[in-house]
Amino acid sequence: MAKATRQAYGEKLGELVLENKRIVVLDADLANATKTNIAQKAAPDRFFDMGIAEADMIGHAAGFAASGFIPFASSFAMFCTGRAWEQIRNSVAYPHLNVKICGTHAGITVGEDGVSHQAIEDIALIRVIPGMEVYVPCDERETRAVLDHIVTTDKPTYVRLGRANVENVYESEDIDVTKANILRRGTKAAVFATGVCVQSAMEAAEKLSKEGIELTVVDICAIKPCDEEGILNVLKDHELIFTAEEHNIIGGLGGLIAEISTSKCPRRIVRIGIEDAFAESGSYIELMKKYELDGEGLYKKIKAAL
Repeated sequence: MAKATRQAYGEKLGELVLENKRIVVLDADLANATKTNIAQKAAPDRFFDMGIAEADMIGHAAGFAASGFIPFASSFAMFCTGRAWEQIRNSVAYPHLNVKICGTHAGITVGEDGVSHQAIEDIALIRVIPGMEVYVPCDERETRAVLDHIVTTDKPTYVRLGRANVENVYESEDIDVTKANILRRGTKAAVFATGVCVQSAMEAAEKLSKEGIELTVVDICAIKPCDEEGILNVLKDHELIFTAEEHNIIGGLGGLIAEISTSKCPRRIVRIGIEDAFAESGSYIELMKKYELDGEGLYKKIKAAL
């Protein structure tokens, strides 16, 4: 059944807050949208609505972490990474505090809210901060697996989540989210995908398979720290590489794969994503189609490059 990763996040957080008394939940007046209202109902004494003040929220989260708690701080991805970037850098990453920043409504699939709410720079913004970890789950089960993983670490972390319902890629939650997980093996080329573009890549691979073109599809959930060894193994086995992400092609997954390839295994890389431009308002289905990030769009771009 299709479920948004933000919904899976809220449900899992609601379970974790009951299991672990060290967890506190902070939100920036968006609990109904980020789905942290589920945790609020489960443990109201450890939920804090900070109002429309993301920078203040991150500062409070840092204080909680310094006091031995595990704070989960949530807002729309645009605001918890953009508006609060300085606080993340100086108050969380620099002192290495155990703050989990979870940004929902990321990318163009936030849809009708328009450019002001479409975070297409957030992976790049957080990836560049020393010590920050970045995860982009693609479906409900991987989202739950990410939370199971990060709650056991003491690392400052950013988790990127979506608004729209997405079909499950994985059959269970038994996923090592730190690895480059190969979902489909082919020989002609490989595509590294993250978030909602994993489903698009699988759809494109199915279309190409019907034409006798077998594509390797790799899910990259852990953007930082990445599974460099796993990525290199895929690079070594394929001459042509694609990356697919609902993000600017600068600084995100495409940048990551290009960096590794350039230094250790040179390959021709075609980056598919938002091509350094703002999108526009519209339904997420229309936007994914227009910017050729749906299955059909990836199919056309990959076939043209092949």
